[in-house]
Amino acid sequence: MRNVPLLLLAAFAASTIVLPVPMNAQAKLEQRIGHTDPSKYTRSRSHNSAGDMACELLVPPSALDINLNFMHRCQIMPGGGVGHHFHNSTEEMFIVFDGQAEFTIDGRTSVLSGTVGAPCRMGHSHAIYNPSDKPVEFMNINVASIKGHYDAFNLDDARVGVAKDPIPAFMTMHLDRKLLAPVANYRGGTGTVQYRRALTPDVFLTNWAYVDHLLIPAGASEGMHFHRGVEEIYYVLNGDGTVKVGDETATIHKGDAVPVRYNEPHSFLASGSGDLELMIVGVSTQKNALDTELGTSVR
Repeated sequence: MRNVPLLLLAAFAASTIVLPVPMNAQAKLEQRIGHTDPSKYTRSRSHNSAGDMACELLVPPSALDINLNFMHRCQIMPGGGVGHHFHNSTEEMFIVFDGQAEFTIDGRTSVLSGTVGAPCRMGHSHAIYNPSDKPVEFMNINVASIKGHYDAFNLDDARVGVAKDPIPAFMTMHLDRKLLAPVANYRGGTGTVQYRRALTPDVFLTNWAYVDHLLIPAGASEGMHFHRGVEEIYYVLNGDGTVKVGDETATIHKGDAVPVRYNEPHSFLASGSGDLELMIVGVSTQKNALDTELGTSVR
């Protein structure tokens, strides 16, 4: 039996010691940023799926101190997906960026069109299947209740040819620009951005805190700020920009993922010719403990 999350975690652990890195010993910002690179994808089956996915470990568990197991960036091949399974100590979310896929939560299946996600709480079954003749761009995020622990219970069900509900009987997350609202000088930044909290802490049982959707027009920015109790991953959905973390600056592009630790002042600028569109995944130290402080003065 082949399993994408376990294979990639094992491969990462074999080449790197998976331990939190002290703040003063971190790699440089450019080295910390994950880059979507299909040439690095590993093709495999996941939880007894009917067909293949091809994935890379975009953000490893050592990138943050919170209970991140992984952020995988993948393609689901035609007839491929993730077989029906449970996690009893972790929470997971499948995200489709383009096309359509059949999402299953607790044995109920619906067809969803990207960009869309379906969060799955601990102890609930889930699966995804690509019935089309084209690859589907896909992401899988897994957050643990116990740091460094991953579990899975497979149901030996690829969810092929199952009945589908026209209206999903489970939670979904739509990253739709039409749902965004304008915010001037966001977190002390310049210009007016478009923002929405797509998922709140109430969606999750773990300390997974939120998923935000942020659109920064060319020349505008999210101002410098930090969190004492929240760590984040900024994933670039579209566009080009510049990120500053502490005293370091790096350019970012579509498909990049920027991990930001506790107490790291950070800001984002749409430095390209168009909009910089971001998905922000936040995980906190304890449930419902959220904070944001403007500026760079961390004491």
